[in-house]
Amino acid sequence: MVSSNDVQKLFLQAIISRRIVSQKLAVKLWEKSVDAVKAADETIEIHFGEDRNSWDEWITKINAALNPLDLELAHLHDQQTGKELYALVNRKGDEVAQMASDYNPTEIAYFKAIVEQIMLAPNEAFCVSSLAALREVNTLKPTMTKTQAEVVLGSFVAKGWLVKSKKGRYTLAQRTILELQSYLRSTYPDEVLECTVCFEMVTHGMACNTPNCKARLHESCYNTYRRRNHSCPSCSESWSTGDKKIVPVGEAAFRDGQDKLKRRTRRQSTADGSDEDGEGEEDEEVEEEPSQQTQSQPSQSQRKGKGKKKAMREDTMDVDEDEEEEAPPTQKRVTRLRG
Repeated sequence: MVSSNDVQKLFLQAIISRRIVSQKLAVKLWEKSVDAVKAADETIEIHFGEDRNSWDEWITKINAALNPLDLELAHLHDQQTGKELYALVNRKGDEVAQMASDYNPTEIAYFKAIVEQIMLAPNEAFCVSSLAALREVNTLKPTMTKTQAEVVLGSFVAKGWLVKSKKGRYTLAQRTILELQSYLRSTYPDEVLECTVCFEMVTHGMACNTPNCKARLHESCYNTYRRRNHSCPSCSESWSTGDKKIVPVGEAAFRDGQDKLKRRTRRQSTADGSDEDGEGEEDEEVEEEPSQQTQSQPSQSQRKGKGKKKAMREDTMDVDEDEEEEAPPTQKRVTRLRG
């Protein structure tokens, strides 16, 4: 029996299969879900609106239904383009959630160790070199070989948890920032930066170079702000074109050799996913790894339904990504990575 509640089911199935979608594509999926249900039963009255208020009400309704499952349809803005992105995330980080992961405890501990080095990177670079990432296997108990670590690193990139640049450095992907933001804020309260304009987390953008000024802006927020303002939003220092009052945040702030610097006090990650305070330790000196090309992303596999729901689902899922030219690439969905 078809009901108006099937709209939510079809919409969430479409979101899950795509993992992260832009707001524009999410609205289109909502519309397709409504059309699919109406096609199955024309007598059903369902509200759909393209205006922002209707969309916000729809998201509130979805999250109210997801709340008992500790899930949320969360959103953030792309740090470079400013595009609004949505994803279904798990807000519960206990052991039960960890057991649902495709990764074993050692791999989860390895991921947390890499995230730690990214968050503690000097100069607000928020990145770590490939060699430094591989050295993190030495902190694991039990450990893994570097060959195994390379495979796991490739998996982190392919599944959207990390991004590997052309220079061979790893940074946090949008998925990690969105799904693990609570963990990042609670574990690294002194390292998490917020955009002075939109107040979302910053790992890539711009910073005011005035001493003691805390202004940090996403690249998209900075570009929008500079169209109408020529001074820092925090300290009011003039940001004249061509001067050194603005410095980068993120990989552009990485300096050769900074991976050789003495580490700050860090939390030792263990295979059971716990964090223990440890003393700062000095890394052995190593040479920088040659630049590498970004690893390719695997294509996603879509699920098939049955009967009438199958027809409805296929109608809903049949939204061409080309309908939104800049929609995020479809990737294979994985379960929550928690620790």
